Amino acid sequence: MIIICIESSHQRGMGHFYRALNILEYFKRVNERVLVVINQDRASIQILDEKKIPYEVVDYTDTTSNWEKDIIQKNRADVWLLDKFQTGLELAEHVKGTGTILAAIDDCGAGAELVDLHFCAMLFRDIKGKRIFAGKEYMILNPEIAKYRKQRTEMKKLIVTLGGSDTYGVTVKVIKILKKQGQCADIVIGPNFRHRHMLEQEIDSHFIVYNTVPSLIEKFYDYDLAITGGGITCFEAIASGLPCIIVANELHEIDIGRYLASFKGAKFAGYYQDISEQDIDVGSINVREMSKAALQAVPLNGMENIYKAICNYRSERDAG
Repeated sequence: MIIICIESSHQRGMGHFYRALNILEYFKRVNERVLVVINQDRASIQILDEKKIPYEVVDYTDTTSNWEKDIIQKNRADVWLLDKFQTGLELAEHVKGTGTILAAIDDCGAGAELVDLHFCAMLFRDIKGKRIFAGKEYMILNPEIAKYRKQRTEMKKLIVTLGGSDTYGVTVKVIKILKKQGQCADIVIGPNFRHRHMLEQEIDSHFIVYNTVPSLIEKFYDYDLAITGGGITCFEAIASGLPCIIVANELHEIDIGRYLASFKGAKFAGYYQDISEQDIDVGSINVREMSKAALQAVPLNGMENIYKAICNYRSERDAG
């Protein structure tokens, strides 16, 4: 069994949670038994219940009781996959103390020093771990992308989606800028979005708000440009051939925005506190050229590459 350890909240955001759903989908296809370990977050747990995904709720502030060992032994797990961004040293020590393989995805916490396998498609500095697999070849994307990829040719429809929680209410700031430009846009907000009152004060007939759409990838198909945060969503949009203007909601997303902009399928607007009307200049975007570059920027087999590395490590352990 593989345990996927994630953290989701309004403050943390829901990017890691939605990425975990894509990981789960892949493991299901290859007949791996999986358990999700997650903190208490109502919105995320409701989705897990609706999808009938097995999970256990834990308290990550409990660093002494070694609940990790109990979960591993109860489920006879042999791999613990971290996707919680900042793993503490105690959690990693508890997992390693059981002899379980410890893997991580884009983890910048102290516990990353102890991981056996570290997959980093969105982490660019101070990467730790025994074996490091870095680069966009290890980017985990929604498998639906293969179905909904297309080349965009002109700017007709704009979508704004800044995360499942949009912790700092950047959507509202972006809409204010778009109004000044006389732009129309559709807006997608997620289940942990808590700025609805401010948003409703800004939107007019030029904007339509969608709540937690069933498939963001399918939704993307109808648009020619997206304004996104610097998390997983911008990778998925670009892989779909949808050009992006990327706003960094967190400081670590600055590196991601600049990285994706280097492939010419996106424009990096900057850190959310600093963005101006010039940074979100929709009229300056060459949709045709950016969409062409976007389709070539990110491979779709990242999860396959990750699973291959896990299986190879399992085989080495068994042989040793």
